[in-house]
Amino acid sequence: MKSETEREKIEQAYREIEKYRDKVEKDYYRLQYHLMPPVGLMNDPNGLIHWNGVYHVFYQWMPFHTGHGAKFWGHYTSCDLIHWKQEKIALAPSEWYDKDGCYSGSAIDHDGVLTLFYTGNVKDEHGNRQTYQCMAVSKNGIDFEKKGVVVTLPDGYTAHFRDPKVWKKGDKWYMIVGAQSESLDGKAVLFRSQNLRDWEHLGPITGGNSRQLGKFGYMWECPDLFELDGQEVLIVCPQGLEAEAMRYQNVHQSGYFVGRLDYETAQFLHGPFAELDRGFEFYAPQTMLDAKGRRILIAWMGVPDQDEDKHPTIAHRWVHALTLPRELKLKDGKLYQTPVEELQMLRKDKIAYSNVTIANEEMILEGISGDVIELNLENICLSGGIMEIAIRNTARIIYHSDERMLTLERKSFANGLTEKRQCRLERLHSLHMFLDTSSMEVFVNKGEEVFTARFFPYKHNQTISFAANGHLVFDIQKWSL
Repeated sequence: MKSETEREKIEQAYREIEKYRDKVEKDYYRLQYHLMPPVGLMNDPNGLIHWNGVYHVFYQWMPFHTGHGAKFWGHYTSCDLIHWKQEKIALAPSEWYDKDGCYSGSAIDHDGVLTLFYTGNVKDEHGNRQTYQCMAVSKNGIDFEKKGVVVTLPDGYTAHFRDPKVWKKGDKWYMIVGAQSESLDGKAVLFRSQNLRDWEHLGPITGGNSRQLGKFGYMWECPDLFELDGQEVLIVCPQGLEAEAMRYQNVHQSGYFVGRLDYETAQFLHGPFAELDRGFEFYAPQTMLDAKGRRILIAWMGVPDQDEDKHPTIAHRWVHALTLPRELKLKDGKLYQTPVEELQMLRKDKIAYSNVTIANEEMILEGISGDVIELNLENICLSGGIMEIAIRNTARIIYHSDERMLTLERKSFANGLTEKRQCRLERLHSLHMFLDTSSMEVFVNKGEEVFTARFFPYKHNQTISFAANGHLVFDIQKWSL
């Protein structure tokens, strides 16, 4: 049963949804096929799980304004990853151990019970923080009952200790938590349990100021450890990395290590850190394993502290969204991300051209335009020079074949100036793009690289043009979505 305080908080949130429903829904920049908050601010996806044939996506949510604060857990469900239903609010900040926020966490199936683990955030009148790892349960996947604290802060860490991800290995449960050590280094910390209530602290499996990494961020958020294609992958969001040429250009980063966890010694032996997404808005990714055996990733289409107060949607009382679901594959030690195949169900009104040839000119292809579309360029062959795709006069994708460099440019929604994100790319042979009024996700070379970004074009400019300084040939398909 929910406490009286939790019921009151949830009722307040529903009143906020009704109060601003018309204002939110009238915003042109509202997305058409991505998950968004009904009002207020959305950030980290939480509790991703495929349970009893249903995909569950919970998310961090501040219903009362478009800034951060005492977060709730919102909740969406789907049977096909395409059609989503907004469910009852799952968690609200109400108890002594989570009164200042039900922070990020994960979900498992425990003997048929959908079980959530999350971080309870508590602050005193001076702003001093305490954190607790907490549990909540549901028999129907919709109504959740809090069970209280299962892990308190162990010695050696600051109160920046959060985002538990739980899984089972053999007959034991494991929990990994993002942490900051007392020496202000980011860590990924492992726990073990037989019963989900009593947890043994095994220590950090890897982290900053280690022999493997050296100084590598002052805090690690949103860890996620899973097996994929015969190896183990640790996804994590290190804060405090210095920019290095084209790497680490956002305020905070999201990436992964590939290696092997020794469950006896609690040590993760791994290779170098690699960024998951090269774009402007991508953070707090989490994965789930579905009944088809796919490892599916969804992330927050945003970054903490990155011009959040400048988003045009704030005028309509909402901000941020989640990425499309992406299937992960591991090839030669590198994660590839591809949009889940179910997204093809959205397609309509196909237009296709083969052997489009552009030589030292700019071209507009009839019917290749729009604001809610999917574009797929294949068999790209650029014989020297530069290829450019201009999208709605607000973003450009540029490939420089001599420099082997791919660039995404956009007009900043903060100040209107041009900004860019880049990566090295030996050869460009395909671009698969999803445009959705104010977002773009670009899958390069069948998921070898991905660029995710928000952008805010003028409503009536839906033009897409192609240009080449050199000789360019490609096939293209376009669908309305």
